[in-house]
Amino acid sequence: MIKKIVIVFVTFFALQINAQEGTASPYSFYGIGSLKFKGTVENRSMGGLSIYTDSIHVNLRNPAAYVGPNLKLFNNESRPVKFAISASHNSSDLKSDSGSEKTSATTVDYLAMAMPLGDKFGFGLGILPYTSVGYKLEDFSNNQIENRYRGEGGLNRVFLGLGYRITDKLSFGVDVNYNFGNIENTAIEFLYDEDGVPIEYKSREHNRSELSGLNVNLGLTYKTMISDKLELQSGLTYSPQSNIVSRNTRSYATIVLSEQSEQEFEVNSIDADLESLGLDKTDLTLPSRFSIGAGIGKPRKWFLGAEYTFQNTSKFSNPIITIENATFVNASNISLGGFFVPDYNSFSSYLKRMTYRAGIHFENTGLEINNEKINEFGISFGVGLPVGKWFSNANLGFELGRRGTTSQNLIQENFVNFQLSLSLNDRWFQKRKYN
Repeated sequence: MIKKIVIVFVTFFALQINAQEGTASPYSFYGIGSLKFKGTVENRSMGGLSIYTDSIHVNLRNPAAYVGPNLKLFNNESRPVKFAISASHNSSDLKSDSGSEKTSATTVDYLAMAMPLGDKFGFGLGILPYTSVGYKLEDFSNNQIENRYRGEGGLNRVFLGLGYRITDKLSFGVDVNYNFGNIENTAIEFLYDEDGVPIEYKSREHNRSELSGLNVNLGLTYKTMISDKLELQSGLTYSPQSNIVSRNTRSYATIVLSEQSEQEFEVNSIDADLESLGLDKTDLTLPSRFSIGAGIGKPRKWFLGAEYTFQNTSKFSNPIITIENATFVNASNISLGGFFVPDYNSFSSYLKRMTYRAGIHFENTGLEINNEKINEFGISFGVGLPVGKWFSNANLGFELGRRGTTSQNLIQENFVNFQLSLSLNDRWFQKRKYN
């Protein structure tokens, strides 16, 4: 088992190195990138709903979900050790008043583990890309390119969490997150002579920020039977406002740009003195985040719930890059979703043992450009496929959505997301019995 875990970790890090640019959204130009992590595939298949918890799936949004009741299958002695890994592929159609473009990106979404620590405690750890930057934008005037903007990178997160079962119905948990990564932004200015002929030499500004810092995420879960067949589940999470350190560099260069390959050949460059401006080391604010939700269902049969999330994004600022036409306002999200299992214990039909998920979400991203709010809408579907023993499963997710608008010379993204995850369970702890 240890060898298998090591192989998975090595493979994951190898993929991460080649998949740093995990988005192709022009809106990742703003702030520290587009939010990449929106929960597990199971969560996202239910419209982002994260309030449902059980003993066989990892819930990465609420650390209180690391604990739960022991399983009858394990003689009520323990809970399974849970592993989760996921990858996704995104395809987007970008539309504006002046044209359209297609983009795509494939990334690893998370690698995580949760394990029991006795009857009252649960432990979780993992790594995931939290935000992602990946864009290439061009600014035209009179059919001539004036500026080209390019960006890549993002913020990654390693987390370590602990959950405590206060009562049979109420649990509390806390995650400590270490955030790290880098973001690079490049702007190239194209110049022309009096006859409108492009000048050979272009000007380039390059900014790089190395990011690091800690934050915490607190969570509560409450579940109780409200009748013989119906169970109420509810959840609450809160992440206080925190700061991450950004160590910044900036350079200016004269370049020659190859017309065929667009490769940049540097003629000369100079480093900016950010220290004298007080910009070599800056603090970025990670806004506070609060979510609350509830739902009802029949255990191991169906569930339907709703969740509201609020993020104080108006507190975000990035001193190293100032954008005149964009502001950050408070963000919010509403998720509605659930699942249905025809017969989880069916011996005759595999389809009846599958979990069918669906949901929708409505999101105000917290970004406002040219006085237009950038909103997102998505509808999602998914299935859980039983594999192996101890209720392990593979999960497939599919999401259709729209982000942004074509008003005010902006870009509308129509996106399709495919997600795949493995949720694997194993039994490590078993009491010895003597005859």
